[in-house]
Amino acid sequence: MREQGDAGRLDTSGPRLDISGPRLDAADLGAELGARATLVQFSSAFCAPCRATRRVLGDVAGLVPGVAHVEIDAEARLELVRALDVLKTPTVLVLDAGGRVVRRAVGQPRKADVIAALGEAV
Repeated sequence: MREQGDAGRLDTSGPRLDISGPRLDAADLGAELGARATLVQFSSAFCAPCRATRRVLGDVAGLVPGVAHVEIDAEARLELVRALDVLKTPTVLVLDAGGRVVRRAVGQPRKADVIAALGEAV
């Protein structure tokens, strides 16, 4: 599994789960995890692709039962940004039901790629 997808594409070609990936919980995110998966978006205030990513992830979370979308202000959560090696916004993490990071993308993802990555997480 690549750590970062190209041009916002969520890499779905790797192994089903990266068991060594970090785990996040509700305390880390400031919000509850989804029952099946969580889409975590790191954004910044003046990031146009972040607004488009918010719409895509919100749409997907609304379509797929048990999936939550959590947006995190990267500037306000620098400790988490550093711990997860987030270098650009938007960065999207796909978490499984247990909070393990199973996919990661930098840039604005396509809706189809997000849905495919969720298939790996659930």
